[in-house]
Amino acid sequence: MTRFATDARAATLALRDLFDPTPLQLNDHLSSRYGAEIYLKREDLTPVRSYKLRGAYNAMRKAISAGKAAFVCASAGNHAQGMAYACRHFGVKGTVFMPVTTPQQKIDKTRTFGGDSVEIRLVGDYFDRTLAAAQAFADEAGAHFLSPFDDEDVIEGQATVAVEMLDQIDGAPDLVILPVGGGGLAAGVTSYFAEAAPRTEFVYVEPQGAACLKAALGAGAPVTLKGINNFVDGAAVARIGARTFERLRHLSPDQVRLAPEDRIGITMLEFLNVEGIVLEPAGALSVDALPGLADRIKGKRVVCVTSGGNFDFERLPEVKERANRYAGLKKYFILRMPQRPGALKEFLGMLGPDDDIARFEYLKKSARNFGSVLIGIETKRATSFAELTSKLDAAEFDYRDITEDQALAEFLI
Repeated sequence: MTRFATDARAATLALRDLFDPTPLQLNDHLSSRYGAEIYLKREDLTPVRSYKLRGAYNAMRKAISAGKAAFVCASAGNHAQGMAYACRHFGVKGTVFMPVTTPQQKIDKTRTFGGDSVEIRLVGDYFDRTLAAAQAFADEAGAHFLSPFDDEDVIEGQATVAVEMLDQIDGAPDLVILPVGGGGLAAGVTSYFAEAAPRTEFVYVEPQGAACLKAALGAGAPVTLKGINNFVDGAAVARIGARTFERLRHLSPDQVRLAPEDRIGITMLEFLNVEGIVLEPAGALSVDALPGLADRIKGKRVVCVTSGGNFDFERLPEVKERANRYAGLKKYFILRMPQRPGALKEFLGMLGPDDDIARFEYLKKSARNFGSVLIGIETKRATSFAELTSKLDAAEFDYRDITEDQALAEFLI
């Protein structure tokens, strides 16, 4: 064994002080749908409901053995909770920097996991300012800055997912599907499999609005994305880590799949309704890739790593909204309504039996001849909208579909 593989196995043994191996579960629903043997590696079932605890714990135990007694991180999510949990376990002090805009639920969970061992500081409206403040504080205080992914000890800790996986399955899987944010999990698992099960193939899944690995592979080096979509908050990273990329630079861009943020909402809702499993957006990435791999995985043994389940149910309306829009079951229109008696009744008569008005708002209430209306419509059949727009055209109603217009949708919806 290489040193990395040996150290990953040692890290796995050390983790047993915190929790048992997460389950590797054969999923009957997905296996039946795709004619394959599909397993879920349930990282959403660690004590902090994500794999991030593994890397944080491993890096911390090594730093403590080197004499460190204080730790700092910048995170608004799973990494903060993992570090907080590890700080309490080791009895060392930790300072967690979070953006001022962090939801209270995440702040409270981090405080619960860390107890008296952790201090939380809210700094900056955007994460880059939070990160700069955390790193400056670590330098001033002589504390160890704990990176969420770009650290060899963190990468080694995330590789424990692979160690457990191969210990739990009878024969290596044909394919492993991994979510990618900053690359820590992907780098660790890929590196371990390269030695322990080199014939296993990999597919990597990134959010479409934060595809930092695919961009780096195209450029041959890490690049900073100009803007990212934060819906998949656990994997919305603008720049992949330098160390993680070195372990992934051999990949072909074809191995990286992009998951549209709205489609992930469909996957999350299906898992919640069918399986009773709560996944956060990043935790659903690997499963979301399955439809695009249907022909490739038939008859194969596949493992999807469900990386986290820290989902705030206050976000459920947003998830439903995204899912319905992606499925074509909800659209938004700006309709110029003639200001005459019976116009509204005429429009309502065009709606089908499965069409429901979810939003109705006059935008120009002082117009004499026409009034602009923002209207949202939900339906049970995507084809209903073709029928509705056909009726609107025939009646010469002036309308505009703004469902995919991001600027208007953000302002009006």
